[in-house]
Order: sequence, then structure tokens, then C-alpha cells
Amino acid sequence: MTLDSHQHFWNYELPKHDWIDNEMAAIRRNFSPDDLSPVLQAHGVDGCIAVQADQTTAETDFLLDIAANNNFVKGVVGWIDLRADDLPAQLGKYAGQPLLKGFRHVVQGEPDPYFLLQPDFLRGIDTIGKLGYTYDILIFPHQLVSSLELVKQFPEVKFVIDHLAKPYAKDSYFTGWAAGISAIAAFPNVYCKLSGLVTEADYQDWTAEALLPYLRHALEAFGPDRCMFGSDWPVCLVAAEYGQVIGLVKDLMTGFSDEQQAAVFGGNCARFYGVTPLTHFP
Repeated sequence: MTLDSHQHFWNYELPKHDWIDNEMAAIRRNFSPDDLSPVLQAHGVDGCIAVQADQTTAETDFLLDIAANNNFVKGVVGWIDLRADDLPAQLGKYAGQPLLKGFRHVVQGEPDPYFLLQPDFLRGIDTIGKLGYTYDILIFPHQLVSSLELVKQFPEVKFVIDHLAKPYAKDSYFTGWAAGISAIAAFPNVYCKLSGLVTEADYQDWTAEALLPYLRHALEAFGPDRCMFGSDWPVCLVAAEYGQVIGLVKDLMTGFSDEQQAAVFGGNCARFYGVTPLTHFP
């Protein structure tokens, strides 16, 4: 089973999607399951995980509705206010929703470098962890420090680093990011998505040779049993087609065993998010 661990859907509108700047004008439109389904089938991908792009519970409900009506969407990473005093009551709304796998917050946009360590946020992580939900860590490299302290406090919670912590690949910065990735990879409850890298490079002038060192380091740090392929579609389209994105990870995995390749291209994602195996594209 081949799975894409990270993609998005949206109905484009302002100001909700004002993060899509002029350089990203190509994705200033709606993206639906009808757009993604033929792309996945063309590249032999059986299913995907839909991840929040807007920080509202309406976004979570929107993605759950899509998943309920499109069998290839195997799970949802939604949003909920983890700092809310009534978080347990809010989570009660989703009891019995097997397609809701976990949550994410756009921490990369938070000005407080220690946002992840705020007491109310930590309380929220504890709450969702005890309910069996996962947490996607969306950060920039300088926030790896607080991420280390976060995962250290919750060894029973399953975390995954989105987009390799968004290394500054456009400027070829590597050493500090690499040290942070190695440090957080030491925690066995943390996984890493091999995703989102083409949009951290020069959109028009990136090369596989320049990006593969970042992918190799993440793979070496986490190992093939804790890395998962993700396309970051449709965001990736500002820099590359789906085939180019999955091709990068295929190049990375050249020489690895069939079992290790199967793990990175689906097995690890299924295990992390609790995805039910499927035998064909629905």
C-alpha cells in the first residue's frame, strides 16, 4: 500500500488563504478530491492523509466530510485549539470519528519561539495524547529547540516532523538544521515526513542534487522505519509537479531493500496514523 502522508484541500478565499503570496499565484484556486484522485492514480499512490491548512474547527469538519465521501482519503490531521480550557468538551464532538487521526498547529507562524512549551499548550498535548491522537509538528529550524523539550515531556505521544522542519534550503544552510534533526530523531516516538522540500528551495531553480543531502540526513537520522513520503500537494505545485516530488524520494531510496522502500512509501504512514490497509484504489 502506497500512501501520501501529507496533502491539502481548500476552497480558495481571502483572507483565509492570504498566506498564498504572489509567488504562489499558481495555487490561488480551489483544490478538491477530484483534482487529486487522478494524480494519485497516475503515480500508483493508493491513498493519502489530508492535513489542515486553516486554523479553525470548521477546517477539521471540512476535511472529515471530504474523507467520509472519498475513500482514498484515509485520515485527517485537523486543527483544534489545544490551549482551550474546554478542550475535552470540544474533543467530545469527534468521539467515534475514526478518520480523525491527529491535530496540527501552524507553529511556524507563532512569534513566540517557545510557543510549544506554553503551559496551556502542553496541557492540550497531554489531553490529545491520552485519547490516542497524533500531533504534527510544523516548525522552522530555529523552533527545533522547543520541539525537543516538547517531545521529551511526552514519550507516549506520537509526533511527526512536517517537511523536515523546513530547512533553509534556498540559502543552503545545513549544519545547524542537521544537528537539530539528529537531536530530535533520538526520541523513538518522533517520525519525519519527507515532504515540503521543493518549496523551501528556489521555486524556479532547485535541483535534486541540492535537495538530496537534506533528505539523506533525515533518513539517516530517523531511519527508514520512521520516515514517510509526503507530497505537500497542492503547495508543491508552485515549484514542482507531483511526479518530480515523489521522484526525489524514489531517488533517495535507491539501493534500499523492498521492505524499507515499502515502509517509507506507505507502511510507516499507515502505522503512525492507524490507516486500515486497502487492496485497490477506491
